[in-house]
Amino acid sequence: MKMTNTLAIFRKQLKDTLKNKTILIQFIMFPLMTLVMNRTVQMEGMPHNFFVNLFATMYIGMAPLTSMAAIISEEKEQNTLRVLLMSDVKPFEYLLGIGAYVWSGCMAGAAVICMAGRFCLTEGISFLCILSFGILASLLLGAAIGTFSNTQMMATSITVPVMMFFSFLPMISMFNATASKIAKLTYSGQIGLLLGQPGRPQADMKDIAIILLNLLLFTALFTAAYKKRGL
Repeated sequence: MKMTNTLAIFRKQLKDTLKNKTILIQFIMFPLMTLVMNRTVQMEGMPHNFFVNLFATMYIGMAPLTSMAAIISEEKEQNTLRVLLMSDVKPFEYLLGIGAYVWSGCMAGAAVICMAGRFCLTEGISFLCILSFGILASLLLGAAIGTFSNTQMMATSITVPVMMFFSFLPMISMFNATASKIAKLTYSGQIGLLLGQPGRPQADMKDIAIILLNLLLFTALFTAAYKKRGL
């Protein structure tokens, strides 16, 4: 594996960020909403940093997934990916470059959300570490969808319901017992629970195991999509 190829893919995506408004808005929408809502909306009895934790959970369930799927499917449809692979760029190098770009962009947005919460140093580090695992899980699922899809329209038709499920389920689970039971089986639901106590996450081995199982499942889905459709 040539890291120069991976870095070249990473730099290429950075240069394309301002041109690709669909991807750019995914990185900035929820951080901006968090800043606005956290500063302007105050209600009696509302939990501390309610919007920070809520939008952070929705962010990790939406931005990495849709960005990864959109980038891969778009480049497959426009044959940009074919040109890259013919230029001695291996599939793993390409995926690592794209994944690093999406992960970095989402972590930058997560840092803005973290600043909105005004956490202390240890709480802030814990907050970002928790989100990093959620971003990784969404990124793997998005890669699976993007690899399986032949066109960007196909990827969008699959991504939208999946994204809504993982991003909105933790919020719905706060008001519905059935949704709460389902959310506890998903990585986004567990991330939402962990964010309730940044710095002092109330996690046991069962909670961690659920997140790891989600990661393994998405990795298996990506592997199956790669074997079926390839890049």
